[in-house]
Amino acid sequence: MPHRLLTNNRAWATAKKAADPGFFTRLAKQQNPRYMWIGCADSRVPANEITGLDPGEVFVHRNVANLVVHSDLNALSTVQFAVEHLKVQHIFVVGHYGCAGVRAALHGLRIGLADNWLRHVQDVRLRHRRRLEHLSPAQQEDVLCEMNVIEQVGNVALSTVIQDAWGRGQAVAVHGWVYGLQDGLLKDLDVTMERREDVVAKFGAAIKRYPRGPEGAAAGDAADSSFGPGVL
Repeated sequence: MPHRLLTNNRAWATAKKAADPGFFTRLAKQQNPRYMWIGCADSRVPANEITGLDPGEVFVHRNVANLVVHSDLNALSTVQFAVEHLKVQHIFVVGHYGCAGVRAALHGLRIGLADNWLRHVQDVRLRHRRRLEHLSPAQQEDVLCEMNVIEQVGNVALSTVIQDAWGRGQAVAVHGWVYGLQDGLLKDLDVTMERREDVVAKFGAAIKRYPRGPEGAAAGDAADSSFGPGVL
């Protein structure tokens, strides 16, 4: 019931003030996070808790399947605010294994209006199908979760917000992580992009860690290696 949440809130606020009397006073004065988290809306992935950060230390944007789409003004406006006004230094795109959105896109499951949104994940699946089709169903889900994060890191890096920030010399890095629901651990996908020149090379190196199946390798399949302004 909702009243239980209010009771929990009062207990949390009381405990917080007892442990750190000045916490809420400091928090109310300013928002000055170094980090931005772009994650899935899944309720099992709380950004602050799993990184050991307090409120005010991480700026958060969440949506189904942690997508960053160039036509999504909600996400891009949030990134712009974080970069240009809050001056965040690190942006983390964080997916998670067992993502229902990724699973639906992989298997063509209908879930409703969100099917249109998840077409972006289906595009990732189709683009890299030769790196997925030879895997077991469980492996396909995990790898597509990782590939989706890598693609979204590239989308953030290619956005006008980040391109402009790098152009004026602002230090901001874009990272890709995946969270494990079963062990609570974050995995770094080693796709960090810190300047314009990084984007295509970092993306290519990250995707090529997932080998094609024998048929895809023989065919070359250039279709699954295209990204952004260039070809890997």
